[in-house]
Amino acid sequence: MIVLCVQIKCFHEIITIGYSVYHSYHLPWFRTLSWYFLLCVNYFFYGETVTDYFFTLVQREEPLRILSKYHRFISFALYLSGFCMFVLSLVKKHYRLQFYMFGWTHVTLLIVVTQSHLIIHNLFEGMIWFIVPISCVICNDIMAYMFGFFFGRTPLIKLSPKKTWEGFIGGFFSTVVFGILFSYLMAGYRYFVCPVEFSNDSNSFTVDCEPSELFQLQDYTLPSVLESITGWTTVKLYPFQIHSIALSAFASIVGPFGGFFASGFKRAFKIKDFANTIPGHGGIMDRFDCQYLMATFVNVYIASFIRGPNPTKVIQQLLALRPDQQLHIYNSLKAHLTERGLLCSESEMV
Repeated sequence: MIVLCVQIKCFHEIITIGYSVYHSYHLPWFRTLSWYFLLCVNYFFYGETVTDYFFTLVQREEPLRILSKYHRFISFALYLSGFCMFVLSLVKKHYRLQFYMFGWTHVTLLIVVTQSHLIIHNLFEGMIWFIVPISCVICNDIMAYMFGFFFGRTPLIKLSPKKTWEGFIGGFFSTVVFGILFSYLMAGYRYFVCPVEFSNDSNSFTVDCEPSELFQLQDYTLPSVLESITGWTTVKLYPFQIHSIALSAFASIVGPFGGFFASGFKRAFKIKDFANTIPGHGGIMDRFDCQYLMATFVNVYIASFIRGPNPTKVIQQLLALRPDQQLHIYNSLKAHLTERGLLCSESEMV
């Protein structure tokens, strides 16, 4: 719900800038259509997420099962309705302006809604994949400011004249250290590392599991340089702490470019902030410009290096098939395992 509220507010701030810049207050139906497209896209993404992560719950409830089965068709029909409404609302003297705003709305949906949907996916993998990346971005923001304030001399980029190389480098090292320490703290709690699942036994959502190897302490041999400094030959770490270095590095090296992009956007339209929602800090989008980019990286990182095949989801999908389909898969799997020598053939059993 928090992610949804932040998403809606960010969408509102960017769309409002479009209205004010293009003087589009008199465009027929455009405010209504902008929010309608937001509703359609959220319906699609949240429906996909619920079906993917809570397949068992969806199959148990008849209305949800029907909605899940025809979800993409319903989503497309909703969007198509909005598209037709837009075409019907075109007015001769506003053609160009209306298409400007149509593109503005869709780019905003791509930047804000799509990336906030990835935040939801990260959340369902475990709270640690949500809290640690967000905290790394916040830490880098604070430490880059501190190092820049006390030691800053060399300008970093023209888009943000106050940003310095000293702040950029100091923020990087501080964020990496923070990420390793904070990850160690959080990896010890199941509530933060376990994914959200629906339990048939308790008929409720649970956050409890046997932590994977990623969140179990392991011995790592230190390089000779560090061994000579510390006197230790091995050190106990969670494997997630190794991954946190990649997350911290992205938050401090690439993450700030989300802020630079936002700065360039605001300069292009001659505005200081996206809104005045937070006194002294501007709008919600001013605070989340780096977070969206970070969330996308985390989602891609999980899909590329962390997530593997999920046996639970495969079994859930198999149980939803017809009996003849289940038997066909059973016989195919049995033949495959027998061929590989993992199961005894019927002649050997006799």
